[in-house]
Amino acid sequence: MKYTTEKNSWYLSNFAVFEKSLNGESESPVHALRRDAIRRFDKLGFPTNRHEEWRFTNIQPILKADLKPVVGPRSAKVARGEVDRLSFGTRHRLVFVNGCYVRDLSSVDSLPKGVRCGSLAVAQREDHDVVHQHLAHYAKYDDSTFTALNTAFLRDGAFISLPDNTLLEEPIHLLFLTADVDHSLISPRNLVLIGANSQVAIVESYASLTDKPYLTNIVTEIVLGEHSALEHDKLQNEGLQAFHVASTHVYQERKTTFTSNSIALGGSIARSNVSAVLDGVGSECTLNGLSLSSGTQLIDNHTTIDHAKPNCASRELYKAILDGKSRGVFNGKIFVRQDAQKTDAKQTNKTLLLSDDAMIDTKPQLEIFADDVKCTHGATVGQLESEQVFYLRTRGIDETTARDILTFAFASDVVSRVHVEPLRDRLESLIHARLDEGRKTKERD
Repeated sequence: MKYTTEKNSWYLSNFAVFEKSLNGESESPVHALRRDAIRRFDKLGFPTNRHEEWRFTNIQPILKADLKPVVGPRSAKVARGEVDRLSFGTRHRLVFVNGCYVRDLSSVDSLPKGVRCGSLAVAQREDHDVVHQHLAHYAKYDDSTFTALNTAFLRDGAFISLPDNTLLEEPIHLLFLTADVDHSLISPRNLVLIGANSQVAIVESYASLTDKPYLTNIVTEIVLGEHSALEHDKLQNEGLQAFHVASTHVYQERKTTFTSNSIALGGSIARSNVSAVLDGVGSECTLNGLSLSSGTQLIDNHTTIDHAKPNCASRELYKAILDGKSRGVFNGKIFVRQDAQKTDAKQTNKTLLLSDDAMIDTKPQLEIFADDVKCTHGATVGQLESEQVFYLRTRGIDETTARDILTFAFASDVVSRVHVEPLRDRLESLIHARLDEGRKTKERD
């Protein structure tokens, strides 16, 4: 407890520095939100393993890193070639360096008229009423330390607003790069508003251009208007010395369709929270996830699907491939409210262990308060089937290649659900590279 108190003081003193850098903005309504969040953060403190939601994830390495919040735009030289290398050839692209929007590296001019897509910091000034209506309305910081910390140091991020009856055939890519930082806290904030009868795909990706420790603490709020559809794809490929804590909160109105494909490859400690509230009759929610970890990585996935209205459906498939001495955590919750009759929900968690030292803690959960529902959940943990390996070997395939084929097939069950083709191709290449790296590591050992 004493250590947590010391860390609270550390961030409180940095918040005072942050306030001084705001000048006139310190009188804005957004800053009143920041002040309330830092007070709540001070009361909450950082979670320990005694907190049920953090039982299997030890954040002491994050606390010991003495991370200093990035309180304003930092000059970090990022070449356009680096951006192109980490992009997927999409026309619509927002680039953020150390959490701040970089207009010169972005490309949004080809978006249809009426679509607002750019910096949240700018939107706070130019679209104040819209931002104020939604910001921090879905991502509550009452009981979440990291959400409170993100809100306290809220400065910039992505703002996307699609008007009603808008169909975007090409995805919008949000590229978050970390460069020229050391022991820093980066706090991007995203707000996505999808109008009624609109459809779009958004790719959110994270990459590092530094080998120094840092924490990306990000919060994304998404609102889907009636009859709208969104595919939200996320690729987390931070540096192996980095930490990543992300919270995505989705609010769905009537007859909406939300699909999430979350791929986690990087980070020393990576925690992803995805929460969806189905607050409209006839809505559908699909959460897919894939984690690949090796060495001493820890990748933690927490999901919540809240069925608040009747006649809604949800599907969830999370998979993990663990090698070396890595650890995985999965905690999936499905709530069915008393009035949410005719709910159809299915949750599945599968883990493939490639070494004897890898470990997974999995906890699928159902809380049902309605009586006319169809809900299932389950989890499996295992290694590659020797019979399957033997079958491939009888076809002239060596054992190493056979194991790689089966491992990739396990992963592709999630990757194939990504409909953005350039991203899907990139994911396949990254997975093959990760498997090849793991094989070479074992050969050296």
